[in-house]
Amino acid sequence: MNTAIQYKGHCKLGQWLVVAAMLVSLSACGVYSFTGASIPPEARTISVAFFPNDAPLVQPTLSQRFTESLQDKFQRQTNLRLVEDNGDLHFEGSIIGYNTQPTAIAGDDRAALNRLTITVRVRFINEFDSRTDFERNFSRFYDYAAEISLSQIENEAIDIINEALVEDIFNAAVVNW
Repeated sequence: MNTAIQYKGHCKLGQWLVVAAMLVSLSACGVYSFTGASIPPEARTISVAFFPNDAPLVQPTLSQRFTESLQDKFQRQTNLRLVEDNGDLHFEGSIIGYNTQPTAIAGDDRAALNRLTITVRVRFINEFDSRTDFERNFSRFYDYAAEISLSQIENEAIDIINEALVEDIFNAAVVNW
C-alpha cells in the first residue's frame, strides 16, 4: 500500500514537471511569456530612443521619465536585452501633447475638475515581422479637483499617466490576444 501511494505521488510530481518544462521552453523560445507578450522567437534585443518633448507646453522631466518607463516595462516584462539603438524591436517618437483643461463645470460656471492630458507619438519597428510595425498617437489623462493646483498633483499624475501610456504601447507592440 505504501508503494501505491508513493507511485501516485511521483506521478503527480512527474506531471507537474512536464507542465513546468513545457511552460519554460515556450517562454524561452519567445513564443509565450507570462505577461501575454507575443515576441518573435528570434528577437533578442530592444531599443527605445529618447522621446523628446515637442509639446507646446513642456514639462522638464517628462521626456526622461517617459523614456525610462518604456524601457523599464520591457526589461521587467520580457527577456529582451536593452540596447542603445537598432534593436530587434525598436521604439522612437516624441511627446506631442501636455496640457491641462477644465472638464467639469460647477453650477457657478467655474471648473469643478481639471484634466491633465499627455499625448505621445510612437513609431514601433519589428525587424522580424513588419506587419506589426505602427506609427500612432497614444493619449491618457488624469482628472483632478479644480481647487488643487497642477503643481500639487503633477508628479503623481505623470506617474499614473506614464504607466497607462506604457501599458498601452506595450500591448499594441507585443500583446496579440
